[in-house]
Amino acid sequence: MASNYRKPVSSVSQRKKASSKVDLTEEQKQEIKEAFDLFDTDGTGSIDVKELKVAMRALGFEPKKEEIKKMVADFVDKENSGTINFEDFLTLMTQKMNEKDSKEEIMKAFRLFDDDGTGKISFKNLKRVAKELGENLTDEELEEMIEEADRDGDGEVNEQEFLRIMKKTNLY
Repeated sequence: MASNYRKPVSSVSQRKKASSKVDLTEEQKQEIKEAFDLFDTDGTGSIDVKELKVAMRALGFEPKKEEIKKMVADFVDKENSGTINFEDFLTLMTQKMNEKDSKEEIMKAFRLFDDDGTGKISFKNLKRVAKELGENLTDEELEEMIEEADRDGDGEVNEQEFLRIMKKTNLY
């Protein structure tokens, strides 16, 4: 007899990510359950890949093709059924919602730096924040920080560069 046991999280990094974040509220879980049930039209307790994409869109996500492929590899095809059950869908959506929350928090931080609303963090912005936080950093140290994050070479840090450096330092 085949076992119904399925690993809720498929890799060490996913386990680490899932455990380091807060759990979803009952309301969020209910919202995910409703989206899942909406597309589980035959009541089997599972949805296929196409339905997965539509259910994610219903929850406000726009998954890219590569992202869907990775989800399929990680969650859907454990039993080669081409479907995903609710427990795996809940795990997946918990990760996605936590990632979304993290990104939103990082963007709030970006806006605190970008107090002049240019869409970029300048040397002046960084110096102001360092001073407000009581950090005694030299101009050279501040310049190095900008250079480390600045990918397009304009001497400032845009949103994408900020997100990249935050990911690199495991803060996102």
